Amino acid sequence: MRWVDLGSELDLSGGRLTAEFDGCTIVVVRVGDGVHAYEDRCTHDDGPLADADIEDGAIVCPRHGARFCLTTGAVLSPPAYEPLRIFAARVDEGRVLVEVAE
Repeated sequence: MRWVDLGSELDLSGGRLTAEFDGCTIVVVRVGDGVHAYEDRCTHDDGPLADADIEDGAIVCPRHGARFCLTTGAVLSPPAYEPLRIFAARVDEGRVLVEVAE
């Protein structure tokens, strides 16, 4: 595993940052004092999640309402049944970093 720089912490000033890495679109969101990262792809129908609402620690798909745990990616409600891909994320010296497989 290695940490990849997705951009400046200033890019998170609106609460979220979307970036491409190795053919995958990753969404980073700030919730409280922490940052979380997930793949921009609902496992129900491959719809985008970049604009998904975050409610009570869950990512809510804007298309059909599937809910995923923000920290584990576990499905919290259908119509999705497969977990969402989650990435470890942090801010270090003003840069947004996510952990990816080598």
